[in-house]
Amino acid sequence: MMNDTIKVIQDHRSIRNFLDKDVDDSTIDEILKSAQSMPNSINGQQTSVIVIRDKKKKARIAELCGNQHWIEEAPVFLVFIMDFYKTDLAAKKNGLTQVAHESVEGIITGSFDGGLLMGGAIISAESLGLGIVPIGGVRKNPQELIELLNLPEYTYPLVGLAVGYPKDHSHKKPRMPFETFRHNESYKAEGMEEVIDQYDHDMESYLKEQGLEKEGNWSKLTSRIYQSVYYPEVYPTLKSQKFSNNK
Repeated sequence: MMNDTIKVIQDHRSIRNFLDKDVDDSTIDEILKSAQSMPNSINGQQTSVIVIRDKKKKARIAELCGNQHWIEEAPVFLVFIMDFYKTDLAAKKNGLTQVAHESVEGIITGSFDGGLLMGGAIISAESLGLGIVPIGGVRKNPQELIELLNLPEYTYPLVGLAVGYPKDHSHKKPRMPFETFRHNESYKAEGMEEVIDQYDHDMESYLKEQGLEKEGNWSKLTSRIYQSVYYPEVYPTLKSQKFSNNK
């Protein structure tokens, strides 16, 4: 049954043009309280969020993220952090040694919890009439961002979120057919190629309408990006932040 919350979620679209209008701190607090209320593994709460309003800092982050100017234009930029620093302090308090952050499991846990946090923040922000765009580019030059945000060891910037009042209501990008997303009882691989063919056709039409023909379609764009490691600095900076990824 459709309700207002579901309508907000299903009407999502990324916003990259913001009004020159501030978002007050009490609104940001409500968004982040919603994010903090999302589930997390073992109640470890191995996540944090850094709220950035300073214009010079936003401008520098926009540059580090690949010159994404909407970061600078948005009144608020949130950086979601995988945070095993707090849990390491808890371990030390109890005379124990934390090793979870050194494992693939730990990185998956912290990353997934960060995604849950962002999902809660997005739904809350959009329910209040705000626009958002997630920014994976915080991982493009992670060492500089780590230094800029003064992140301690056992923490890592996962993703950013630009938040502001929309200047326009951008076009809703079509998703892949629902049957490629919902699988009953087991994964259904049969027929996936044909469905992707149809989605590529749909995306070609959408991109043409948006004046983005150069992107081609879904399979061309994703395969062009995924033929290499998208942000190669993630692995070495994870290690320098003590996420050894060896367990």
